[in-house]
Amino acid sequence: MAKKAVATFSAKAGAKTMVKCIRMDKSAKTGSYCFNEQLVEADKVNEFFK
Repeated sequence: MAKKAVATFSAKAGAKTMVKCIRMDKSAKTGSYCFNEQLVEADKVNEFFK
């Protein structure tokens, strides 16, 4: 399951819409799950989750 939170940064001209993506990844060493959080441009969300 993944969550998205939308944030816009309009302080600068030409600012892009950023999305905070949280992905749950399984560790190869221990087999436990860890959360990977990252601010990603709205256009590149699908690339993050692949």
